[in-house]
Amino acid sequence: MLLRPLAALLALAAPLHAAEGTRISVTGEIIDTWCYFSGVMGGPDAVVGSAHHTCALWCSAGGIPVGLLAEDGTVYMVLKIEGSAESAGGDTQLNLASHQIVADGMHYQRDGLNYLVVEKVVTDNDITVENHLDYGTVPPFAIPEGER
Repeated sequence: MLLRPLAALLALAAPLHAAEGTRISVTGEIIDTWCYFSGVMGGPDAVVGSAHHTCALWCSAGGIPVGLLAEDGTVYMVLKIEGSAESAGGDTQLNLASHQIVADGMHYQRDGLNYLVVEKVVTDNDITVENHLDYGTVPPFAIPEGER
């Protein structure tokens, strides 16, 4: 009989431990996590800034979670931005896609992944990586082989 109360206490303690986070401030770009991690559009340089902006909008609108690519290369999966209930692809993320921001929020880490609940976008510098000259407006793989 003593095991049931102990099991109930342990069950309650596990979520409390998992919810611990650290308050941080991060500077980086709001990215499309699918293209960044899959490599489908090219390397990391090809999936940031103006060259990837339209794709980032489509992915966010389609429900692909957005991330924050920090200046040090760390990627934070963004769970929520400033109280937005549509954390996977709502208007807040569409307004910030490809933007360089400074965000204050709570950092959580689990299974080697970094998560961020953005409580405040302190600074929005808009799109600062303008790389259409390097990558073009259409990725090379989208052009038929005979026309490249």
